[in-house]
Amino acid sequence: MIIKKGFYDRHTLKVSRDLLGCFLVRKYKGGIYRVMISEVEAYRGFHDLASHASRGRTPRNEIMFGRPGHAYVYLVYGMYWMLNVVTEKKDFPAAILIRRGIVNDQEMEELGGPGKLTKFLFIDKGLNGVDLTVGKKLWIELGKFDRKKYHIVKSPRVGVDYAKHCKYWKWNFSLGRK
Repeated sequence: MIIKKGFYDRHTLKVSRDLLGCFLVRKYKGGIYRVMISEVEAYRGFHDLASHASRGRTPRNEIMFGRPGHAYVYLVYGMYWMLNVVTEKKDFPAAILIRRGIVNDQEMEELGGPGKLTKFLFIDKGLNGVDLTVGKKLWIELGKFDRKKYHIVKSPRVGVDYAKHCKYWKWNFSLGRK
């Protein structure tokens, strides 16, 4: 079942945890690709120095200020597309970066790193702003992780050393094997 808008219109940290075990689905050239979300990272508000919104509203981060349930896609290092899900209310900048996913839970085929995940799912700038709640090109389906196999791990976000005190916030959530 495709996740509806109300799911995303909540506090970003709550949505982050609830996305674990859900399925990111991409329809591309007649194929359907599914990845279980296994790691996410939250970015929230103007005070979050790791967030693109910490310097204000710009053409690049405009989607972050939009309605919840939309994709915020941008390029880093000139080569990797990053997929984020916009959360909370319109005009409040909040999003969740999808960092890792599992393709085959039985064999633990994991797409380690947000760039590998977007490459596998053919995600690029063309999907920036797409509504994830309608199920056309890209969407997220409800799912639950097996609590006998996994537990939720909270840790500091990755690669945000520039963010001063915000780099210590434990806003990275992942599925750890038991």
